[in-house]
Amino acid sequence: MSENEKNSEVMLPTGSELVLSSSPHLSSPDSVRRIMYKVLLALVPAAIAGVWFFGFYALVVMVVTMLFCVGAEALWCKLAGKPVMGTIADGSAAVTGLLLAMNLPPGVPLWVCLIGAFLAIWLGKQIFGGIGNNPFNPALVARVGLLIALPAIMTTWPVPRSFDSADPAAKITHATDTPVDSITGATPLGEVGTTKKLLDKSEAAYANFQAVDNDAMLWKYFLGEKGGCIGETSVLALLIGGILLIALKLINWRVPVCYIGTVAIITGLVHFFYPGVSPSPLFHILTGGLMIGAFFMATDMVTSPITSTGCVVFAVGCGVITSVIRLWGNYPEGVSFSILFMNALVPLIDRWCSQRPFGYVRKRG
Repeated sequence: MSENEKNSEVMLPTGSELVLSSSPHLSSPDSVRRIMYKVLLALVPAAIAGVWFFGFYALVVMVVTMLFCVGAEALWCKLAGKPVMGTIADGSAAVTGLLLAMNLPPGVPLWVCLIGAFLAIWLGKQIFGGIGNNPFNPALVARVGLLIALPAIMTTWPVPRSFDSADPAAKITHATDTPVDSITGATPLGEVGTTKKLLDKSEAAYANFQAVDNDAMLWKYFLGEKGGCIGETSVLALLIGGILLIALKLINWRVPVCYIGTVAIITGLVHFFYPGVSPSPLFHILTGGLMIGAFFMATDMVTSPITSTGCVVFAVGCGVITSVIRLWGNYPEGVSFSILFMNALVPLIDRWCSQRPFGYVRKRG
């Protein structure tokens, strides 16, 4: 046998070197647990801002809601015969709980948090098969359900801490048997909605908008001094968390950019041609739940499109619906409704925007 034949014989595979496996063949060091913990880290600045502006009870709401969501998931797994610790250890229930809490009023009673936890985990997630199978964002399912069922509680907004005073502007109000002194007020979007209805979109409405849409007020909105849900108060804190998510490549940047940009364009056009109907686009960007919705809710990996083109279509749809509800709807805010509606269209968006596989030839005729 020649030397070349010996070398070729040595180079032949032995069989154990041939490994057959199904796709995908590209792997990532990230696991579900690591991703969820990174999302929790990105939510920390907004959570701290919520506690700063609304007091210690806001922290209680966030912690208790997270515990309720983890407990609801553990109970479902127990009843369904699934491994409990392996399911709750991935952190998805804790993320859902924190997002739900940040979409609740600062003075919400704790029993509402319990109802919301079961709505989010059972109705919004587990009934569809658990993580990775839910078509709708679980936290938003709970938020909208609570808003429809308990509108009075879900629209009671304590006045936030003011930068002009070292003490909170008001004690946080929550539903207990013990009377609690409180000062409540409307959110900026609520004030604008009331003004439009009372003044019938007249020139007086435009004059009234100046009280909530000027440089001083916009700066306060950016920092977080405004009424609203726990997690939507500080745009600065939400931007820090959102940029962190983009830097860690956990979300597609097209979703928040196109979502916020669409709202800015539509409200800007309406404000330019009909200033008595809508404040400036910057007002709409800095108030309400647009920022937390754009960075943390619409970008959910499970309920958002998988293609870049699909993400643009999805985000633009969210922006259009949000703007229509804010400008002409009965609710002052439309972020939650818009994201849930577009979640339902994600399968169609993915189908329309899917790329042609390599080597695939479309049939003609």
